[in-house]
Amino acid sequence: MSRPRIGISLGDPSGISTEVTLKALALPKVKRALIPVLFGDASVKAGALELRVVSQLAAADRRPGKPTRAGGLAQLAYIQSAVTAAKLGEIDGICTAPVSKEAITKAGVPFSGHTELLADAFGAEVMMLMKGPLLSVALATNHLPLRLVADALSTPKLVAQLELLDRGLRPALGRRPRIAVCGLNPHAGDGGVLGSEEDRIISPAIKKAKARGIDVSGPFAADGLFAGARRFPYDVALAMFHDQGLVATKTLDFERTVNVTLGLPVPRTSPDHGVAYDIAGKNRADPTPMASALLEAAAMCARS
Repeated sequence: MSRPRIGISLGDPSGISTEVTLKALALPKVKRALIPVLFGDASVKAGALELRVVSQLAAADRRPGKPTRAGGLAQLAYIQSAVTAAKLGEIDGICTAPVSKEAITKAGVPFSGHTELLADAFGAEVMMLMKGPLLSVALATNHLPLRLVADALSTPKLVAQLELLDRGLRPALGRRPRIAVCGLNPHAGDGGVLGSEEDRIISPAIKKAKARGIDVSGPFAADGLFAGARRFPYDVALAMFHDQGLVATKTLDFERTVNVTLGLPVPRTSPDHGVAYDIAGKNRADPTPMASALLEAAAMCARS
């Protein structure tokens, strides 16, 4: 296919999002891979790039490192505008630059993350996948307080997630993925000594998924599983909660690990970092993660 049109929501106007986006789009390999459509503020110096103006913020609402209520509402509006464009078929995929969940929520709109917003906007069951060159990890639960994780797990939900993971990775691999499943508790419950979720919830889900032809193994103690990640015998691991999986992926390859949302009708990616208020406006931000996210979005469009 011709170069896909990737909609890019420009994220927090007080963070590094616009900086890393414009730097990444200037790279020859990114230029060759896609046509960018930016959703952001009128102040963005986009040059010849297509910029869809969503906000006209005062200078005080886009100061580096100084988030405001108006900036919080603006970054949410950028995402919503990109979603609308995707639904209308005006773009082929979405790449979201980093936002501040805190700034958006303080602006009066409770916001737990892009993944949850996109699932609601498209009415889809989705899964967060951190896709890296050395290790890929999907999440059974996303942005939840740790005390709520156990109650959020269920056998039917895990089976559905394993089916989505199996289905979502097949186009890229050309075969069914080999999936490893983490336990919830230390030592995967240690035979019930440290928790019963493995026996009651996770193992039955693995058994049912295997019966449906999915190549899945576990539950494994997460520390032991990820300790061998540089020689990982699986295509992906399913972690039970956010930090169980993301600590491993970010430690192994922070720059090239991309946040992918599986289950949407259009590809969506994001870099694996935040708004970095401490270096905003200093021209020090590394565009490599954003470039990786943009290239992955283009590659997903080519496979769809």
